[in-house]
Amino acid sequence: MMARPAIVWFRQDLRLTDNPALHAAVARGATVVPLFIWAPDEEGRWAPGAAARWWLHQSLSALDSDLRALGSRLLLLRGPSLAALRAVLRQTGATAVFWNRRYEPAVVARDAEIERALRADGVEVESANAALLVEPWQVATKTGGPYQVFTPFWRACRAQLAPSRPLPRPQRLDAPTVWPPGLDLADLRLEPAIDWAAAMRAAWTPGEDGAHARLEEFARGPIAGYAERRDVPGEASTSRLSPHLHFGEIGPRQIWQHIDVAGAGDARPGAVAGAEKFLAEVGWREFAHHLLFHFPETPERPLRSAFAAFPWANDAVALRAWQRGQTGYPIVDAGLRELWATGWMHNRVRMIVASFLVKDLRLPWQDGAAWFWETLVDADLASNTLGWQWTAGCGADAAPYFRVFNPITQGEKFDPRGTYVRRWVPELRELPDAVVHKPWTANACTLAAAGVALGSDYPRPIVDHAVAREQALAAFARLNGRE
Repeated sequence: MMARPAIVWFRQDLRLTDNPALHAAVARGATVVPLFIWAPDEEGRWAPGAAARWWLHQSLSALDSDLRALGSRLLLLRGPSLAALRAVLRQTGATAVFWNRRYEPAVVARDAEIERALRADGVEVESANAALLVEPWQVATKTGGPYQVFTPFWRACRAQLAPSRPLPRPQRLDAPTVWPPGLDLADLRLEPAIDWAAAMRAAWTPGEDGAHARLEEFARGPIAGYAERRDVPGEASTSRLSPHLHFGEIGPRQIWQHIDVAGAGDARPGAVAGAEKFLAEVGWREFAHHLLFHFPETPERPLRSAFAAFPWANDAVALRAWQRGQTGYPIVDAGLRELWATGWMHNRVRMIVASFLVKDLRLPWQDGAAWFWETLVDADLASNTLGWQWTAGCGADAAPYFRVFNPITQGEKFDPRGTYVRRWVPELRELPDAVVHKPWTANACTLAAAGVALGSDYPRPIVDHAVAREQALAAFARLNGRE
């Protein structure tokens, strides 16, 4: 006799392969009701930003197509989530709800409340880990506390890490005889009313198939040079898997198995080193979730509490120039324009533009985190928080505040031919390599020959880096004297 229907509540696990919640529902022989609930109000201050909503629309569409190929489909509803779940339970006769865990503080609290309420209703509730290699509470220091430094954290993870094989994709799904009423995807209004996403559509293929194609492409090519070339933004040297991971179109166990096997058996020079370095980057993502779980206040407040008194500036004009890639520093502007166009930014450049905001402009790291949240397709609360607090020097395993990235020398080191700058700041395309990262130093003849009029075609620097650096260090010294 077939088990009573079960709801599989999809969230940030928008895939069919290696989906523990889906696998558990199928394993019990249940009719499966795949459900997605759009409830941004339940995510606290961190409802998905515009770029993430665009990605989510595409990913839900892809998931629905994949489900239809198995004889099912995706039921879409709006929140509140508890009310939506209760309605579907009542309409289908389902007696169980399966979901994969999330780790954002507001969602953790929401899920706990929903689990209590459903269990009180007599509903079976089962949650699983689909997003991480190691749960945040499974690794602890010798004193039993959370780690705040990456290297010992990752060493401890590796000591106990033996990721299980990814779960298989279902071959078919038994769908309900009568579907509850749901919404069309367009009803969720995730895509922008004004179509600004053309460059994103050209750059990305959201969905499980797109994620696996991206992983295969990376394993076949860039991974062999990843350890040496990952910091070069003008090359396709990174995996670009971050949005696929965030939305759960692929899981870390799948990546681990593929890269670990591929790296071990790849005879190309640098492949093993590249695989090891890349897996450590997967570990950095694990570290970010470890920190967010144990320090849930950090999306808004610095982990190092003394930084709450840091004398941040309040300059809306400078913030706007930074956001729009009009700072007069080409590598900074290139990164922010890449972000605006594609919803993504190379990781080395993320560090450069973040350092420029918090140290050259002395604007709060929270302003940068908020802008990234709105514009990144891979906007992830754990990774975004860790990255910004790391750069600001106020978080776990942070770069010391006195480490100030020089936007000129960073550009010259990692983009020596100006390939990246010329792509995203085309008004500087004709400048010689020697001045493309510091156009204000070019003489009048060079600027004229390149068709560049500083202050008109391209802005002059909005701050003097050397002066700004000294001011930032002085502010930090005053703060440090009070720590």
